Amino acid sequence: MPQTQHHAFPDDREARNNPLDILRRVYGYPAFRGRQADVVGSLVSGGDAVVLFPTGAGKSLCFQIPALCRPGVGIVVSPLIALMRDQVEALRQLGVRAAALNSSLSREEFMDVGAVISRGELDLLYVTPERIVTQGFRDMIGNAQIALFAIDEAHCVSQWGHDFRPEYRKLGQLGEIWPGVPRIALTATADPHTRQDIIDRLNLGSARVFTTSFDRPNIAYEIVERDQPRQQLLRFLARHKGSSGIVYCLSRAKVEDTAEWLNRQGIRARAYHAGMDRADREASQDAFLNEEELCLVATVAFGMGIDKPNVRYVAHLDLPGSVEAYYQETGRAGRDGLPSDAWMTYGMADVIQRGRMIDGGASTEDVKRVERAKLNALLGICESAGCRRQAILAHFGEAHGGNCGNCDTCLKPVETWDGTDAAIKALAAVYRTGERFGAGHLIDVLTGVENEKTARFGHTEMPVFGVGRDIPVKTWQSVYRQLLAAGLVNVDHEAFGALRLVPEEARAVFRHEREVRFRKDRPAGPKASRRQSSGAANARSTLEQADGELFEALRAARMGIARELSVPPYVVFPDTTLVAFATERPQDREALLAISGVGQSKLERYGDAFLNVIREHSR
Repeated sequence: MPQTQHHAFPDDREARNNPLDILRRVYGYPAFRGRQADVVGSLVSGGDAVVLFPTGAGKSLCFQIPALCRPGVGIVVSPLIALMRDQVEALRQLGVRAAALNSSLSREEFMDVGAVISRGELDLLYVTPERIVTQGFRDMIGNAQIALFAIDEAHCVSQWGHDFRPEYRKLGQLGEIWPGVPRIALTATADPHTRQDIIDRLNLGSARVFTTSFDRPNIAYEIVERDQPRQQLLRFLARHKGSSGIVYCLSRAKVEDTAEWLNRQGIRARAYHAGMDRADREASQDAFLNEEELCLVATVAFGMGIDKPNVRYVAHLDLPGSVEAYYQETGRAGRDGLPSDAWMTYGMADVIQRGRMIDGGASTEDVKRVERAKLNALLGICESAGCRRQAILAHFGEAHGGNCGNCDTCLKPVETWDGTDAAIKALAAVYRTGERFGAGHLIDVLTGVENEKTARFGHTEMPVFGVGRDIPVKTWQSVYRQLLAAGLVNVDHEAFGALRLVPEEARAVFRHEREVRFRKDRPAGPKASRRQSSGAANARSTLEQADGELFEALRAARMGIARELSVPPYVVFPDTTLVAFATERPQDREALLAISGVGQSKLERYGDAFLNVIREHSR
């Protein structure tokens, strides 16, 4: 039910229409960040906007504040019911009149929402893309005044986007059905091609496009070659004791197996995937949102729009399908701006499996071609000897100078070697065996392995047989991955993963017209990092001992309030606000209100409880 108590706005129209006043009084932030003020100003004046901001840059404020400034109800298109629920609850804690329309509502609840809309007593309404273009929704809205339409996760509209959702395609009708109502489309993940597709399909050709840097400097990137991946994962998770994080796997079975295994290792973990019973799936998501120290093992069915700000790590046990997917998923870490880690392990099997998924899909050949290019772009980042951040940002059309100091290749530069002769041998093995075999068999040929298969096909009699005995099998595996990433070979998935030459590119290598350099495999072992390995990415690690003790006391108080209200802890206050409490130690309400993240509604709700904790620890 929409709540009307604690309404955050006075009757004074001038105060209500002042975006900065609303930002300070309702949200408790002293100033807009980056280009937020530009977006807000454009929407308040009635213009359309396309917003391309990274996760954690405050996209929600870009439509919430204009909706509160303009007369009428702001309508937000959101893809997930659980996400709607969390965002609505967070807004209500701020004193904003918010509600959601989705299939989880009873008929009575549905009618109640319609009633408050008709009375003009709602500030923000969240709806699914399936519902918003129906006649039933138009009937419910009736003659109500609409402040704006916000289309969140707008990459879903694009045929090139990594998370294509057909229902979003109909949202281009909004401008025709409700002419004159400003519209805003927002996403954290869009390469130049996807951006244009969003604009075209949503009929936002006249909208202002707002972009900012896609760099997430607080996230440390690490990508490792797969070698006993469970042990590699354990070493990574050992650096994050006491923190929340996500481990992504490609298959549902692997999600369940990994979650069970982590629990046996003493790491509290829960599984999440689309094949689970709905109640179990929701229980896993609720546990992740509400608990401070849980590892959620999930497929990509989890995470879109997740607002939890203190996710300290994201790990991938399998290669995502594109740079966009990787960026979107890793971006769920560190939304609060505190240090966080993105870790991934990968191998040639990932490339083959992903390729089969592309070729076996129902997409058109044009879409499949784009998907293959996106996969190869991600593989290129994995195999790069340069700065990971520089390579990721380049994919989104953003220049970066490299040497970021916060990725594995910058913290411990990768050695390279002249691989031209090795490349010629590897390509020759592909050619001599008829471009019919995968990397495993080709490596057997190169290293002189006599087995049933090499003998049956007569490969033991070929000139290339055994010419690579001086190079370890693991290095040959890396060579073929890097040849694939460099566009010298491709995978024929209809031929069970056989490698084929890219003729013009391979010919230049055979003729010594192109030098090939490979990155050396890293020796097995823990990551070299500037940070301490124990609790490195935890908020409390940035505090002095006394402040750290107060932070833990504040965190315990927050958890008590959250459980009493049945809301996630970060809805009460995020970690960044608790850190400010612990370091600045405000002693009265006025001082508390001056801290970023404390608005008038939260001051009234929770101020005294947190002041009591601070005073107790300041004696």
